[in-house]
Amino acid sequence: MFDFSIVTNWIHELLLSIMPEGLAIFIECVAVGVCLVALYAILAIILIYMERKVCGFFQCRLGPNRVGKWGSIQVVCDVLKMLTKEIFMPKGADHFLYNLAPFMVIIASFLTFACIPFNKGAAILDFNVGVFFLLAASSIGVVGILLAGWGSNNKFSLIGAMRSGAQIISYELSVGMSIMTMVVLTGTMQFSEIVEGQADGWFIILIVGHIQRTTKTVEHFQLFPVF
Repeated sequence: MFDFSIVTNWIHELLLSIMPEGLAIFIECVAVGVCLVALYAILAIILIYMERKVCGFFQCRLGPNRVGKWGSIQVVCDVLKMLTKEIFMPKGADHFLYNLAPFMVIIASFLTFACIPFNKGAAILDFNVGVFFLLAASSIGVVGILLAGWGSNNKFSLIGAMRSGAQIISYELSVGMSIMTMVVLTGTMQFSEIVEGQADGWFIILIVGHIQRTTKTVEHFQLFPVF
């Protein structure tokens, strides 16, 4: 696999040769942020289009099929329509909390998306507790949903927000257990190392990981026998 860190190091050295280190790091952070937003938007458009098409097939209908070939530009038109719609504030709402809620949801989503290792050396956030950070960052979105319901000053919106928050928390339990299975099999919480462990095939992790865990368990009971 190509090591993307070669390109990033070359760009970093190039910027350092023409500007101070602080300004170079700032430009790199801005460029990474722009790339992250662009990838996030592209992925969101693709997944929304796929969801609408698949739901259409499930429900025996066509789904988006008018705007663009096979309705591929329908999602873009819907985004532009939502961006141009009037923004209003519910009567009696807490302006600060109501406006803060969507930012918290999108920040949580961006932080989660930044943990994905796109290529070797191309991970934006990659450290030894990456899985723990992913679970913690993804939980921030629940706070944004609850803030939106609370800040709207509407009891029905608050009930709906509490229901959505309870659903997301219940999903996080099962997702966390699934992720921890991979952590146990690979012996690391760093996403880059988890991906590298799948270089020979994901099924190798299941076989080798179980053998390693079983061996360590047997050694543990040999050193500390129960009876």
